[in-house]
Amino acid sequence: MANSPTCATASHARSEYQKNLFILKQLVTKDFKLKYRRSVLGVAWSVLNPLLMMVVMSIVFSFLFSANIENYPLYLILGNITFALMTDSTNAALVSFIEAAPLLKKVKVARFVFPLQKVLFALVNFSFSLVAVAIVMLWFRVVPTWHLVWLPVCLALLVVFCVGIGLIIGSLAVFFRDVIHLWGVILTAWTYLTPIFWDFQMLLDRGAPAWVIGIVKVNPMYNFVTFMRDIFLWNQSPAASTLLMCAGWAAVTLLIGIAVFRKTQHKFILYV
Repeated sequence: MANSPTCATASHARSEYQKNLFILKQLVTKDFKLKYRRSVLGVAWSVLNPLLMMVVMSIVFSFLFSANIENYPLYLILGNITFALMTDSTNAALVSFIEAAPLLKKVKVARFVFPLQKVLFALVNFSFSLVAVAIVMLWFRVVPTWHLVWLPVCLALLVVFCVGIGLIIGSLAVFFRDVIHLWGVILTAWTYLTPIFWDFQMLLDRGAPAWVIGIVKVNPMYNFVTFMRDIFLWNQSPAASTLLMCAGWAAVTLLIGIAVFRKTQHKFILYV
């Protein structure tokens, strides 16, 4: 008898977990169907889009930035798809609570499911983008190595980072709609601050101020993009500093995100 309350609590927790997992799967499936509804090529666009972007950017930037970069198109596509995973997931998580208002007002559901679902859906799309990377590697005869075993680590840390960001901006957007517009500006600046189509060595060669170099080095997306290029392009394990920066940013953003979410979630229903 003494254990019955504990057993009941464990049973309730398990039931809540199963319910949230079911809702999460249903939401991801719904978004997937909506994204490709009435599309002739369907999921093929997730492969074609990064390929087409790589071709366009290669044509535009190859004469300016590719002199010291081996396999520049592969360099480009790896930077693009990694940064796109962050932008797609955070843009969707930004309005996830607001868009879920009808459901929040009718059904009792763990609210953190909504930004998490947006990040996982972006990860699904990212997985198709890896097919485009494989095509580019095949075209340029870049042979994959065992270093690709690091890919799940990179993606896990990036997903945690995006969930943390999503919880922060999604919670704030419920109360301050200006965050929706501000985030677009931040992402634009963030894009140019990250070496997607340019090389970090350019800053050193052109004598960039130390504070600029420092900002780029602590830029979380610089480290995640570098992680991806290390294992796909340079065929090496990520540097310890890169791994620590990615893990650090993932942990910090998630902790802040959870704190902001817990502080504000009880008021969501009044503002969505």
